[in-house]
Amino acid sequence: MNIKDTAALVTGGASGLGGATARELAGRGARVFALDLAEGIDKASVVGGVTYVEADVTDTGQVRAAVDRAANCGMPLRTVVNCAGVAASAPILSNQGWHDLALFRRVVEINLIGTFTVMVLAAEAMAKTEPLADDARGVVINTASIGAFDGLAGTAAYAASKSGVAGLTLPAARDLAAQGIRVMTVAPGMFNTHMLGLVEAGEDVRAAAGANVPLPKRLGHSDEFARLVVEIVENDYLNGEVIRLDGALRLGAS
Repeated sequence: MNIKDTAALVTGGASGLGGATARELAGRGARVFALDLAEGIDKASVVGGVTYVEADVTDTGQVRAAVDRAANCGMPLRTVVNCAGVAASAPILSNQGWHDLALFRRVVEINLIGTFTVMVLAAEAMAKTEPLADDARGVVINTASIGAFDGLAGTAAYAASKSGVAGLTLPAARDLAAQGIRVMTVAPGMFNTHMLGLVEAGEDVRAAAGANVPLPKRLGHSDEFARLVVEIVENDYLNGEVIRLDGALRLGAS
């Protein structure tokens, strides 16, 4: 599928993996609508071809308005990338008590239900576009994590939410095949992003984290995630699969 002269919607698009993806898609000729919270958009750099839209993925009305804006921009909405997410760390049970249920619910609401909401509303709009070759209309790319498979101690909420995203991939691809919409998921490893707190950490911390990666021995770069997104968009035979992007890293217990 060609990216040029199509519309794309990227959640979490003001920074990190989403920001790099928005820039990469815009550089390939897409008109990109980058969804994020107000505080994220306020810090974002102006990028040609990228329109920042304030939207919370847990708010169905805001998501629908953003999807409608992308779908009615004069170009067909062909690409949706879900990067919005939060991380949380808390043991299920400790000397301080048990895991805050509100925190668990909030992480799942953003990472899993938010992803599903965007996918459903965007798919509805994409299904109305004119089909391309092989009756294809577009692709939804979600973001899981290697934590979905190698969950660290203290990350029950995060791992559960990302496992849900990974598990959603194949049934969603099968459900949306009739509408000509592919569904893929990327499971990143250790990337130099604000969500993991590595951008703010010292160089020694980042180097130590990267040293655990078999090859290359470093943290991932956001543009590497973005380039994989482009490959998925352009390769029409990629569908219903989770791709680990982690340098062969496997997480230990803690």
